Amino acid sequence: MSSRKLRSDRKGLFSGHTAQRAIIDIGSNTVRVVVYGGSMRAPTVLLNEKVVARLGSAIAETGAMSDEAVELAMRGMRRYRLLLADMGVQDVEVVATAAVREASNGADFLAEVRELGFAPRLLDGLEEARISAQGVIGAFPGAQGAVADLGGGSLELVRIGPEGPMQGVSLPLGTLRLAELRGEKPGVLRKAVTKRLKKVGSDKPVDGPLYLVGGSWRAMAVFAMEARKFPLTDPHGLGLPADEALKLARRVARMDPGKLGANPRISAMRAALLPDTAVLLQALLKRLEPERIVFSSWGLREGLLYDALDPLARSQDPLLAGVAQFAELRGAPASLATRIAGWTVGALPKNNGARINGGNERLRLAATMLALAAMQVEPNMRLRIGLEWALNKRWIAISPRGRAMLAAAIYANGNTCTLPDELYKLANEEALEEAICWGLAIRLCRRIGGRSNTALQASNLRAGDGKLTLLLDKPHADLFGLPNEKDLEALATRLGLQAELQITDLDRHQSEN
Repeated sequence: MSSRKLRSDRKGLFSGHTAQRAIIDIGSNTVRVVVYGGSMRAPTVLLNEKVVARLGSAIAETGAMSDEAVELAMRGMRRYRLLLADMGVQDVEVVATAAVREASNGADFLAEVRELGFAPRLLDGLEEARISAQGVIGAFPGAQGAVADLGGGSLELVRIGPEGPMQGVSLPLGTLRLAELRGEKPGVLRKAVTKRLKKVGSDKPVDGPLYLVGGSWRAMAVFAMEARKFPLTDPHGLGLPADEALKLARRVARMDPGKLGANPRISAMRAALLPDTAVLLQALLKRLEPERIVFSSWGLREGLLYDALDPLARSQDPLLAGVAQFAELRGAPASLATRIAGWTVGALPKNNGARINGGNERLRLAATMLALAAMQVEPNMRLRIGLEWALNKRWIAISPRGRAMLAAAIYANGNTCTLPDELYKLANEEALEEAICWGLAIRLCRRIGGRSNTALQASNLRAGDGKLTLLLDKPHADLFGLPNEKDLEALATRLGLQAELQITDLDRHQSEN
């Protein structure tokens, strides 16, 4: 078979996902291509590659991008062109930001990019700020506060109100510029940054969190997580109160880049930038007075994706959209998980007669999908891999508490109710106990009839009058075996109820109730 035929047959498939869209982000420090598949509401990254071209490194001195930087960038662009063509990706968006818009040779550079067949869009500072804010809104539905998107050449600041992004501002405070402002005297950088931040305008404190977007911010989040021995590894969504954020910034500002770079998760390039980045964070906290900071891995590129969605797609829950795509490829379609979640609703814990799971239904559905997907993994790997999925995969719009509840449900579905210690650092005992009940109920449901639609229709679960009752339609009475008896007893005991089996005419029973 020829290589051309082989490429045609693959049709851009990665782990079951089709490569649907690519974004090339021409920044001041890097030129990056990202290929996305899956649901565009919570896209799966199929390819993420960058070239450290440092297009903005010489602009302050010469006013232009250096020939060497341009050649590095164009070499990367030529590779991206061929790569995307071979992968069959036709929807390609190319955007350029601060370095290209400020350089005297920016127009010439874009002309070279067009000669490759791309259609680059040069974003002005206000548009860059707006799109970055859209990325944050996509990752944190209903977000209000402010966004600070830190790139190599500029810092975009924009407030988010109830109606979305307000008019932002772009400041020459990117990581490359901070090094230039620092000079050799202590305190020079802080004064320079404070002076430039006065151009932000309103002195009114931010009403909500300050969302931090950009690789240098994320490197700082990684440092904070490891310093606190935080059980999670993904910096996305990490939140810190303002006073803790200020302590973090002061600590990092005083550190030697070599010591920061000793962390294998922080590159030497990021480590060199972190002390200056920390000085900028101190100034931002003083100027904007946010209640807390939140690190976001979603920014400009994800904002471009979110911006292109229709209103209905934007309204989707990004956690469920992402988990549904992931679980579907692992033998757990959302339609099946939804039916099982409906079947198990009778086993939700109660507190003084009232449901205690208010607001957790989306988590319960996500947990059901992941628990079912984990059952397709080899038994000796099931819990370990399920725990990794729950805690460390980049899900969107979920808290550390929610991640712990996903993990607890996966464990209980695997008949293990003794949870890893790290889960108790992320969620309280009541929340984890609730999730254990989800998992035990999922286990009971799937083991009654092997996930068959017929078995789901011929059985039901009810809690009341001190009992947890499994109802089976008479023609399916023999489905109840010894393993199911143990599963029902385990769940009932956890709920503080008495287990009961009732063989009945299910259609009549349901009509009467």
